[in-house]
Amino acid sequence: MTQKYVRLMTMLRLWLACFLLVPWGGLYAAASSDILLDIVKDCVDPKVANYCTQCRAPMAEAACTPDTSCRKTTEVWSINTEYVAIRDIKMCACPASFIHGLVMPLQVITGVEDPLRPEGIWQYAWDVAMQRIEANDIALVVNPQNFRSQNQLHVHLVRLKPEARTQFKTMATGTSADLMSIWQIAAALAKQQNLPDYGVLVTKAESGGFTVVVTAISPGPLFTQYVCR
Repeated sequence: MTQKYVRLMTMLRLWLACFLLVPWGGLYAAASSDILLDIVKDCVDPKVANYCTQCRAPMAEAACTPDTSCRKTTEVWSINTEYVAIRDIKMCACPASFIHGLVMPLQVITGVEDPLRPEGIWQYAWDVAMQRIEANDIALVVNPQNFRSQNQLHVHLVRLKPEARTQFKTMATGTSADLMSIWQIAAALAKQQNLPDYGVLVTKAESGGFTVVVTAISPGPLFTQYVCR
């Protein structure tokens, strides 16, 4: 590994840390790697006891506080016994056409490196994304361990950039008929490329099924409409 490559990776990690942490300042005064875990544990069910005192970003409909602005609240899009989908805070102050959601397991699972990462999260995420984004434009993204600010597994629901599929043609990618073997395919791709840490992007394949892409850095900013500005 060259010194130039190491410097580049360090700069990218620092940039991404700032990029991911700053927007969550409306929820917490100090940066924390447990913000999303706290939301999963304390904020997605307003019927639980002491909801308003336990949750630091309560759902607006819970009427815990007069301040129900976007940055101070959790907006739940979908929830079942295994997963929850919420609005990402990156949507705050953005046009209504901009979509960025997060799907998380209700169980504590750290991320791409966790052996307990559930295969079912991809289908759940796709189903939620289908309600808000055109199928051909959906991108599901998980960041590498070294390029994330949060230690609760979360799948980003975003739009694919128009030029992304052209870029994929120059990369090693995988294909899957369904969404139940994505982690396995991604791990195999990462092994082929000697990537001990990797991010995953899933989108609809032009020939049918799904395209799986792995990257050494975060695939979201590279290939998707990750922010509205």
